[in-house]
Amino acid sequence: MQRAGNVLFIIIDQLRADCLNGALAGHVDLPNMRAFMQEAVTFDRHFSVTNPCGPSRASILTGQYAMNHRSVRNGTPLRHDTPTIASEMRKAGYSPLLFGYTDTTADPRIHDPNDPVLRSYEQPMAGFEEVVEMRLEESYPWRSHLMKQGYSFDSYWDVHSPVSESGGPAKLNDPALYAAKDSDTAFLTDVFLNSMAPLVGQNWFAHLTYIRPHPPLVAPAPYNNMYDPTSLPLPAGLGGANSEAEVHPFFAPTMQKQTAADFVLGFKNVDPTPENIQILRSVYLGLATEVDHHIGRVVQFLKDSGQYDDTLIIITADHGEMLGDRNSWGKMTVYDAAYHTPLMIRLPGNRDQAGSVISAPTESIDVTPTILDWIGQSIPNSMDGRSLLPLLRGNLPEDWRSYSFSELDFSEPLNPTIWQEQLGTDPSDSSLGILRDDRFTLVEFAADLPPMLFDHTGRGEFENVAFNPDYAPELARLTRQMLRHRMRNMDHTLSLCAITSDGPKSRSRH
Repeated sequence: MQRAGNVLFIIIDQLRADCLNGALAGHVDLPNMRAFMQEAVTFDRHFSVTNPCGPSRASILTGQYAMNHRSVRNGTPLRHDTPTIASEMRKAGYSPLLFGYTDTTADPRIHDPNDPVLRSYEQPMAGFEEVVEMRLEESYPWRSHLMKQGYSFDSYWDVHSPVSESGGPAKLNDPALYAAKDSDTAFLTDVFLNSMAPLVGQNWFAHLTYIRPHPPLVAPAPYNNMYDPTSLPLPAGLGGANSEAEVHPFFAPTMQKQTAADFVLGFKNVDPTPENIQILRSVYLGLATEVDHHIGRVVQFLKDSGQYDDTLIIITADHGEMLGDRNSWGKMTVYDAAYHTPLMIRLPGNRDQAGSVISAPTESIDVTPTILDWIGQSIPNSMDGRSLLPLLRGNLPEDWRSYSFSELDFSEPLNPTIWQEQLGTDPSDSSLGILRDDRFTLVEFAADLPPMLFDHTGRGEFENVAFNPDYAPELARLTRQMLRHRMRNMDHTLSLCAITSDGPKSRSRH
């Protein structure tokens, strides 16, 4: 099979879509990604199908909804025989190169209990060649780099704490102990550029994953105080934790699960004052700008080496971040800010569509089928996502989805979560589904908890109208839609295969 060319697949961890288009876009400099948008196609209704990091990446890289791959928590194993972007790219003759991490937990059924691979959930997905280990909780190559550069620290986690420039107590937006040229973002980019330079002229697939702006929120100078906290928009909300908790029983434990104090290290206490919240938001935006700078280096390398026009380039995020909105932090919630992510794709030879914006609903599970379709590799029936190639070329299929769907599991099998304790749920019903169409968002629970319904022609996520009798027909319609969606997308790994006298035969799902 003649291969199509190079594939560069970039994931930025925890980058909100509105940093590029929305509430925060006018307050953060992302010049390289904005320039790339003018040469690519942007999908502005793109959503992660599940959170947090491990599950979201499992869905992206398998093309499956969480209800099918079932790696629903950080630390939940992914079945070893699940087709992935790595396994399918190998079938097409590519060696999948990993720069960063996939947060994949190994299947314990095929490993001895003493195998070190079963001691950490931060393992690389099977099939990838881990060029450099850059996992948040390990990152030994980066640690070694810092030590060689003369940086001193007692504990690895000290590296993630702000350091006072005056020698006094540190402030939330004091810089990291390392210079910008030695940051984890810079180090990963340097390794990528040095590793890819000899591959010019060969067809390659590289998955480049940046941990920032994921917390701990600490940034090297000048990114630590690049943005004035007082100039940033205040977090969206109803005015306080009590008002947010009244929206639905789910939100009280959600707000307690993660707070502003969990997003920065080196402080005994971080009061959630408006001033502190705005400072942390400013550091987050600084980290986003730092990532943008290094993405610019990567794009320039492709141009300088003559590979830009032969490379399919995808830039997205694994999920979003509440960043203080709705009195919440992290991504373990139901609001769009936690799921709405940027997606920009530059397709070689697609100049007529450069700079266009697609508003049809797309999902994180669409990325892997798109890559496989472009290189001419068949898409396994196990994959729930659909190729975006027709949309990239300006053609919206008549049967394209009219909504997006996401899931969230808020349980732990060994130690009950705060949701389980306060809501009285167990591991089998501590989950929810989110369906978003052009007007409404429906949130439904596996447990016996009330639904949520948001009308985006009204107050949107600021008002749950599920029990307003005027909305009863819409609530029923969307509930049926969610049920049909789950029924239609049950695991198709073998369901379209038949064993005949001539051997196994199957049809393509899409």
